[in-house]
Amino acid sequence: FTIVPTWEEYTPVSTDELIIELDPGMAFGTGTHPTTVMCLQALEKVVKTGDVVVDVGTGSGVLSIAAALLDAKKVHALDLDEVAVKAARENIELNQVQDIVEVFHGNLLDTVKEQADVVVANILAEIIMTFTDDAFFIVKPNGLFITSGIITAKKDDVKAALENSGFTIEEVLM
Repeated sequence: FTIVPTWEEYTPVSTDELIIELDPGMAFGTGTHPTTVMCLQALEKVVKTGDVVVDVGTGSGVLSIAAALLDAKKVHALDLDEVAVKAARENIELNQVQDIVEVFHGNLLDTVKEQADVVVANILAEIIMTFTDDAFFIVKPNGLFITSGIITAKKDDVKAALENSGFTIEEVLM
């Protein structure tokens, strides 16, 4: 993935490069933060053609756009912040993935009505720990829950919350 600000000219350097045009506006998420980069790398490894993906706390929409560019069938993006919802919708249209990505204003997984192959949440550890049970219900059997944005001091707490909800930890990156 290459994240390109809307105001910059960019020529791809390889044929398999996926370009995300982004204007974060007032929303969180330019795609350059290390936790976002790790989420992008994780999505690249796990999203398969036809997957249903949920992006919790979508911010600028960068992870939702990435999932769509990786051939997800449907992406459910949500954020509690109305400014983020507006920015995400604009970025999704800019990247021409509005037929795949739908953005909702809502709290955590409240607006999600179907199970997903992949749920991604690049948000604070304290927030992740509040919805691990809901995430376990939303993630399909053999699906994945990608979490990021977790400071080292909270790592064990998040792992415990995930395991208590029924998840098996496959990989931890720092």
